[in-house]
Amino acid sequence: MLSVKVAYLASAASRAISNRVNSRTFVIVSAYSRLHCPVSQTRFYQSVAAPEETVIRIPRYMQKQVENVKQTRGKNKINTVRAGKLLIQSKNPDLNQTAAYTLGRFEQPVLSSKGWKHNKSFGDYFTINNMRTVAPFVAENQNEEVEKEAPVTFNNLQICKELVETLEKIGITNPTTVQLQTIPKVMKGHNILCAAETGSGKTLCYLLPIVQRLKAGKESEMYAQGAHKIGAVVLVPSRELAEQVAAVSRGLCAQLGLRTMTVGGGRGVGHIKEVFKKDHPDILVATPGALVKALRRRCIDLSDLSFFVVDEADTMFDPSFSDMLENILVNTNISRNPKETKGLDHKAQLLVVGATFPGGVGEVLSQVTDLGSIVVIKSKMLHFLMPHVKQKFLKLKGADKILELNQALKQLQQEEGGGAALVFCNKSVTVNWLGYSLDEMGVQHARLQGDMPAAVRAGIFHSFQKGSADVLICTDIASRGLDTSRVRLVVNYDSPQSHTDYIHRAGRVGRAGGMEGGEVLTFVTHPWDVELVQKIETAARRRTSLPGMESEICEPKPKEVETEE
Repeated sequence: MLSVKVAYLASAASRAISNRVNSRTFVIVSAYSRLHCPVSQTRFYQSVAAPEETVIRIPRYMQKQVENVKQTRGKNKINTVRAGKLLIQSKNPDLNQTAAYTLGRFEQPVLSSKGWKHNKSFGDYFTINNMRTVAPFVAENQNEEVEKEAPVTFNNLQICKELVETLEKIGITNPTTVQLQTIPKVMKGHNILCAAETGSGKTLCYLLPIVQRLKAGKESEMYAQGAHKIGAVVLVPSRELAEQVAAVSRGLCAQLGLRTMTVGGGRGVGHIKEVFKKDHPDILVATPGALVKALRRRCIDLSDLSFFVVDEADTMFDPSFSDMLENILVNTNISRNPKETKGLDHKAQLLVVGATFPGGVGEVLSQVTDLGSIVVIKSKMLHFLMPHVKQKFLKLKGADKILELNQALKQLQQEEGGGAALVFCNKSVTVNWLGYSLDEMGVQHARLQGDMPAAVRAGIFHSFQKGSADVLICTDIASRGLDTSRVRLVVNYDSPQSHTDYIHRAGRVGRAGGMEGGEVLTFVTHPWDVELVQKIETAARRRTSLPGMESEICEPKPKEVETEE
């Protein structure tokens, strides 16, 4: 009978081990065996029970890693739970993010472009959808439900009747948000630094008050003493932008008896001298190189200016232009407070305008004016991705870019309303090669790059604005400030090299008075392009501004550190 019990208990113990019974059950079996079995047999059962009583210790750091992975996987699934429009639409639906979902402060977003440096990522894509149908700089004035009061017009900004009528003829009736903030400050004589998103009407921010005040000064007796002197200088980085600003200025000055002239590079000193042989204009639009030449040969005197404007400031304060800009400002009497802009011995009012906040402003401007007196006007969407423009990023091989470009251009022609397209390249050589390739495909286009003569470049862009061609292949010379109201599609054939370049390129669509439904398509080919794309996607998912861009005027560093050595 005892042998039967021993056999029964042995079989129970083996079943417990095979079925991984918990330690409590096995201890009961071991205790029962000790009561009814001899010592030797009990030792046998203890040896069998030994594997079940072993303890496996897991390091604490591994336990934390497992918990973090579980929490991260749980959070990532929340992105697709909420219903509604998608903010980020990815090829992998698990990486989509709805507009209603907001990332936590310390939550790390899972990017669609995370593995794009690997060769297996070719063919992947994601899209940042437009969350608004109207640009943010005009939405506040057009939203009648929010404000039941009558919308603000240019009459409320004390703009004269002739200028208001001129604006109405070209379809401009209500000022943008940036114009509402800037024009009154300029009228009061303040030095201004205005940084606002592309296409928000910054040109009118300074031209309207300048023309208004020059007209008032010309009618007074005080103006008669300096009737043949320049009243305002507008400094721009390129000849194309100079011609565009001058065209807007001529339209405003047509009924007021004011003259506007341009001086650009690429035509030699003889042309510059010829321009200033006649009576000096009221408003001069110039490029830095041409203006420096005119100053060296004493063709122009800037000591009696009323206004000095630096347009596209982020480019003008770049090291490539900053030396020339500093040389020009030294020859100009810049005011330090609004009181110095009035009277017979008045000084020039400084207006700095740009689509991004310029770096190096403090080092240059501190030499000619008081930095504390400069009024800084920044838009709420400065350095943000445009919420009314759809932006798509496509990872593909270099050999496939031309086919994708041709497909995108065909799709644009088939869409209702059509529209023009800008194709950006990083080098002039790429512009020419891409043009030859599109010629073979039968795509009509125009080319614009820096190696062309200045006169040829101006004619090409002017013809594109008129509609002679619907596709313009260009370098970044066409991304700064130029009016591209016809453009509906921007293609970054070569990925931009910086956040600033991307903002300016994307800003060619979705402009005030331009076509609706603009889109930006970016081809991502090289591993070094992926880092910029990842920063853009992170800013879009977090709804924050692009990182690493200045937003305040920094005081210049003391020069004593250099002299000590």
